Amino acid sequence: MRLIYATGNPGKFRMMEEFLDGLEIGLISLAKLGKNLREPEECGKFPLENARQKAEYYYSILHQPVFSCDSGLLIEGLSPEEQPGVHVRNRNGRRMTDSEMTEYYAGIARRFGGKCVARYQNAVCLILDGKKKYEYDGEDISGGRFYLVDAPVEQKEEGFPLDCISVDMESGIYFTQREGIPGIGKEREGFRRFFEGVIHG
Repeated sequence: MRLIYATGNPGKFRMMEEFLDGLEIGLISLAKLGKNLREPEECGKFPLENARQKAEYYYSILHQPVFSCDSGLLIEGLSPEEQPGVHVRNRNGRRMTDSEMTEYYAGIARRFGGKCVARYQNAVCLILDGKKKYEYDGEDISGGRFYLVDAPVEQKEEGFPLDCISVDMESGIYFTQREGIPGIGKEREGFRRFFEGVIHG
């Protein structure tokens, strides 16, 4: 099965390739299509709404099987109004750069004494054709709880600007210092189950 992964983030594309390694799926990036496609506006309040909007947008243009993923960041201790949610990169009406994101979220950790607990909520929408659409936002494709800290490390993972201030709660190791691609584990198995269900369904 050939699927277009609707992301312009090379780090996220590499991670999904690792998630789906060994399945009967060939992933194609938007960049390899050789088309100058603008990104759709994301106006949903939840990850699944944005994943659906992106998948529908790219399918309407490409008319090929395509899927999109979206994430929301939740930080324990913040009020509902302060939660980043799906707007993790946007603050005060503007899109932050990677370095600005690191500085901003390190500042939030500093408010909590140097670290705070956070987690991602993930969602995926896959459109095979005009009649077959698959959506999922279960906990098994979302990451576990981790620490956001106020002391970034120098090593950074392309496409994952917060990994230099994200620390595994059990090992105390920064995400950028873990071997392999960050996120392998529960998320990987959850995504594999989702796509296996599509393949064999």
